[in-house]
Amino acid sequence: MRFRLLGPVTAVADGEPVAVGRRRERLLLAVLLLEAGRPVSVRRLAELLWTGESVRSPRDAIYVYVSRLRRCLRAGGVELASTPAGYAVLVDPETVDAHQFTRLTRQARETADPAERAELLDTALRLWRGPALADVASDELRAQLCARLAEQRIAAQESRAEAYLDLGRHDELVAELAELTRAHPTRERLVAARMLALHRAGRQTEALEVFRQAVGTLADELGLDPAPRLVRLHTAILRNDPELSLVPPGVRPAPAAPRPAQLPGDLATFTGRAAELEALLALHPDGTDPPPTVVLGSIDGMAGVGKTALAVHAAHRLADRFPDGQLFVNLHGSTRGMDPVAPADALDRMLRSVGVPGVRIPHTLEERAALWRTSIAGRRMIVVLDNALDESQVRPLLPGATGSLVLVTSRRRLTGLDDAAPVSLDVLPVADATAMFRRIAGVDRLGAAPAELIDEIVARCGRLPLAIRLAAARLRHRPTWTPGHLADRLRDRERRLAELECGQRGVTAALDVSYRLLEPDQQRMFRLLGRHPGPDFDFHAAAALAGTTAYRAERLLDDLLDVHLVAQPQPNRYQLHDLVRTHAAHVCAELESEAERHRAATRLFDHYAGTATVAMDLLYPHETGARPRPPESGVPVPELDGEPAAAAWLDVELTNLLAVAQCGGPAAAVRLSALLHRHLRTRGRYSNAETLHTCALRAARQSGDRVAEADILTRLGHVHRMQERYDAAIDCLRQAVELAGRTGHRAGEHDALWGLGQVHRLQGRYGPAIDCFRLALSIARAVGDGAGELNALTGLGAAYRAQSAHARAIDCLQDALAIARTLGDRAGEHNALRGIGSVHRMQGRFDLAIDCNKQALAIARSTGHRVGELNALGSLGHAYRLDDRYDAATGCYREALDLAQQLGHRNSEFEALYGLGQVDLSIGRADRALAHHRRALDLARELGQAPDQSRAHDGLARACHALGQRDLARRNWQQTLAILADLGLTRIEEIDVAEIQSRLTDLDRHEAAGRHR
Repeated sequence: MRFRLLGPVTAVADGEPVAVGRRRERLLLAVLLLEAGRPVSVRRLAELLWTGESVRSPRDAIYVYVSRLRRCLRAGGVELASTPAGYAVLVDPETVDAHQFTRLTRQARETADPAERAELLDTALRLWRGPALADVASDELRAQLCARLAEQRIAAQESRAEAYLDLGRHDELVAELAELTRAHPTRERLVAARMLALHRAGRQTEALEVFRQAVGTLADELGLDPAPRLVRLHTAILRNDPELSLVPPGVRPAPAAPRPAQLPGDLATFTGRAAELEALLALHPDGTDPPPTVVLGSIDGMAGVGKTALAVHAAHRLADRFPDGQLFVNLHGSTRGMDPVAPADALDRMLRSVGVPGVRIPHTLEERAALWRTSIAGRRMIVVLDNALDESQVRPLLPGATGSLVLVTSRRRLTGLDDAAPVSLDVLPVADATAMFRRIAGVDRLGAAPAELIDEIVARCGRLPLAIRLAAARLRHRPTWTPGHLADRLRDRERRLAELECGQRGVTAALDVSYRLLEPDQQRMFRLLGRHPGPDFDFHAAAALAGTTAYRAERLLDDLLDVHLVAQPQPNRYQLHDLVRTHAAHVCAELESEAERHRAATRLFDHYAGTATVAMDLLYPHETGARPRPPESGVPVPELDGEPAAAAWLDVELTNLLAVAQCGGPAAAVRLSALLHRHLRTRGRYSNAETLHTCALRAARQSGDRVAEADILTRLGHVHRMQERYDAAIDCLRQAVELAGRTGHRAGEHDALWGLGQVHRLQGRYGPAIDCFRLALSIARAVGDGAGELNALTGLGAAYRAQSAHARAIDCLQDALAIARTLGDRAGEHNALRGIGSVHRMQGRFDLAIDCNKQALAIARSTGHRVGELNALGSLGHAYRLDDRYDAATGCYREALDLAQQLGHRNSEFEALYGLGQVDLSIGRADRALAHHRRALDLARELGQAPDQSRAHDGLARACHALGQRDLARRNWQQTLAILADLGLTRIEEIDVAEIQSRLTDLDRHEAAGRHR
């Protein structure tokens, strides 16, 4: 352990600072160290520790201080002894900078060689970091304890200046001596040295002015005349005596300025960053002249993203273009356990590195910065300022007009460095991340591990270089581990950060530093963001979490963005890196009470549910009365300007809404299930809807809410129906009908019956479908449910149309259209128009059919109803085809096919394929028709839709017949007739049983005629 008294009192062990207590404890230690092994009495210690103060029991207080210090010192192998005469620190004087200083100055006085003397005094004066005991002693106490040391320091500065003059190094003294004579204007040795240095530098007038000022000061302050030596020097300068400019014979010349080479070693495993590296190398292209001004590059990014590695790698690549050397200064802006380096301290180190002696280094920041710019002027160097805290730490360290390059790294975006070329680092691309992991782990440790496993490990590390290096290093140094074992350990989100630690290095340690540098309100925002369950968020959600205004939340998010604790993938959207999110959640759990965490989660749910309600009211105003209303929460919601904004908000925030439903407790899931089901169905988000409703169903059953259970079962049934999973749909809907009936939930019973009728209709069971729709209609009319009446009439119209009961179908659908327009239900209007268009098409009234379907398509597109758009395209295609407008029909079918495949809507995919096959038949492309109808039949079989199977068999039969494949045509028509007989139908769409029978009869005649021939 080593001790520093010449400046702030500190202790150092293994190069790292050691905490040695509060101010009085450090003062006690300093007093004992100044005596270096000699005991100091308790009385003397009390006088020094409480100068001018009265204290009740100083002996007891000193005993406590000694006990604390003893524990600290013992860890470093230093003993604090108690003796009858007092206390003593038993320490080697060479471990105390004050005693080192005394020894070095004594050796300097004893040598006759000015070069050796200058070197010894340089070493001695470098030990001073400010006034002795700077942070523990007052000026009065310092005068008592350190008067001898202060005098030795000034004497050493005088002797060193004279040694430099003897060596002819007067240029290095001018600035330093100006400051020293201002601080000590009556020290005539300093005045003489300054006069001689100025004279040798060719500044005779200034040298004479220094003498004039010194004469006045001596007279005014001391009432003395200048010493004869000073007068003789003044006379010699006036005469321009050539003796003054001579360097004594035999004196060694001043050494050349050093060429520092301080860059850390380049990483052999450096991987990727090609674009960023190219940008840095382009700051000084190879083969070009040195830049006329300083070139500045700023590398920023989150903790562990590889800023230092990139800066060092780029500096090594550029080193040969800067022949005067490389400086590397760690500014410790984000170093655990260390304060950021003060700019003045950084300049002290930098000046010494370029050959400026310690005694020449001024005390003030401004003068050090000026001397730095002077010292490096005309030199071509690379300066890496690593781990900067902010712009104010960096600005004083920048060279002036020079051909040098400066690379700055920081976790903060240094936007205040106007001329800096910014390079912001994100996590590594997948290919670079896996390549880095493989290089560090080593081929022998990876064995035959599949690429997918390596990709997973890298993904669990968030593609963060620090995490990847740590994970790979752990695998490399644990012979019993396999890549699979490492992946298993990283899969647990709660322990993942603990797995990414290695000694003092680790993701948690790096993020802790970033967190501690935040202001308290920034820290709180960061902590609470760890409670957000979704992948990204806007500032309104952040405001809800923190219980603040949207404006304040946006400012705090911008602050976190500047230090790379949040990312901004697009304007007004924010996200946390996966490992940062885990860290924030851990800090939140440690520092926020359970009650506050619950309040934050409640505010967030109220924000999402409240805004979703506003959006749903705008998009589906006809359902406003039936929609659950949020309780008054006081959490503000953003304004949504019309339907497009509402739809956009729901689409963007859907993932967050689902996440909140799953994490927000039973009530949240049930409420969001009721709130969002219409939008999810309309947008074709069936998988999302199933996830939400399944979660809500589980919550309703746990809470015993039978009414909610019935409603959720109905919603699940609708989703299964839209996914063509008819058995699952029937199971859910039958349960819902039963539950709703038992609980007297009439509206719920209606919805379940309507859904059940839709499934029966799709499966060709038109009688049961009509029964369900009629029951649903009677319930809706009984309870005055206009929306329910609309849905039941639309379903009845579709079932009657399928039975070719066109008049009944039109009556139902016209009534449905009128109700939809009264309610302002655009989706209901769309469904009714499409149903009416289908009836017109079946009646051969194609112009009317096309007009209805065009209206339906326009409604679907204006409201973002993608499934409605899909159905309208199919219906419009059928109408164009039957009106012999084949190009228009083909365009509709192809557009519908693409959209159906995007949405995973296989029933509409069937309709598009069937329609394309029919067009091919009409224009004589039987081979293509055969292919389309085969694909359509496969889909109809997968869906279990018998009516559509009959239509596909009919299309195949017609294609085979056109290709002369009469046996295949016969078999397919026979299949069509068998299916229609099972369904009890004589006609479906444009297929007529009588026509098929006539075609089979023709085939039989043709076959018989062939046999007779």
